[in-house]
Amino acid sequence: MVDHLEEEHDEQELFEHIRIVTDKKQSPLRIDKFLMNRVENTSRNRIQNAIDAGSVLVNDNLVKSNYKVKPLDVISVVFPDPPRDTEVYPENIPLNIVYEDDDVLLVNKDPGMVVHPGFNNYTGTLVNALTYHLNQLPTMPGNTGRPGLVHRIDKDTSGLLVIAKNEWAMTYLAKQFFEHSIDRKYVALVWGDIEEDGTITGYIGRELKDRRIMTMYDDPEKGKWSVTHYKVLERLGYVTLIECVLETGRTHQIRTHLKSIGHPLFNDAAYGGASIRKGTVFAKYRQFVDNCFSLLPRQALHARSLGFEHPTSKQKVAFEVPLPADFQSALDKWRAYATTKEE
Repeated sequence: MVDHLEEEHDEQELFEHIRIVTDKKQSPLRIDKFLMNRVENTSRNRIQNAIDAGSVLVNDNLVKSNYKVKPLDVISVVFPDPPRDTEVYPENIPLNIVYEDDDVLLVNKDPGMVVHPGFNNYTGTLVNALTYHLNQLPTMPGNTGRPGLVHRIDKDTSGLLVIAKNEWAMTYLAKQFFEHSIDRKYVALVWGDIEEDGTITGYIGRELKDRRIMTMYDDPEKGKWSVTHYKVLERLGYVTLIECVLETGRTHQIRTHLKSIGHPLFNDAAYGGASIRKGTVFAKYRQFVDNCFSLLPRQALHARSLGFEHPTSKQKVAFEVPLPADFQSALDKWRAYATTKEE
């Protein structure tokens, strides 16, 4: 039986996890041929890439192409395979390219740019720009709307994204995202004084009253397990600058987690951060916060660093980008305010 136990299409993870339990009477058959027969819309090359990347496990063990499947084997396959959205048209949009080689491309995404085409956003996206820049991105079955993507960040979140330039790189990176071995660090400005470093865990699922946002649940039936570690970088009185390290990559994970502990992201309208949460009642303070909102007209979240094992060299590589101008301006304003308040 083929059991699609997990189909991960979260903010950071764009892949498909297929689980197959072989029949009691399964005759010996090479794993590559078995998967060719059992997995829909696939190719021999795609399966071979998955095996070579270590994305095919039998009874939790890595196997080679010549492994012979046996009765009641539990086979797990991870494919980079996001759902189809729409046809992608190349557009000549400037890209802030941090690094590029034959396999991967690192982009520092500007705030306000949608990552891939979808409802109400069919043009002007990062994928439209990438399609123009690269001419050919890997488009595997079901991957038509999001060529090259193995993860994504929200429209109004700035920072680093890695794009796969070929099928092998895509399979290799998707495996790392699935196993949570990618190193990702975000910088966030949050409301309130966070007293100490910590970890937030819980199940994230859609908010029942508003499907556009996520919320925390205690019930595993209602959401997906999520883990965010955070540490304080700078205390600025009524706000705190923190670093967030993701173990999992659920939709709106950092935004949902920080709201759940009473420290929503500064100016995050969807999660309660676009109004004054901490501070004084004076008009002068309200004007100061409004000025900060004007400088940073989005949630204060930036994907600062990204580390992974390179598909070809197998070496660990790491990249980091500075805060964008809007975030830096608001942060400097808060620093000046905190210094004045202390005097």
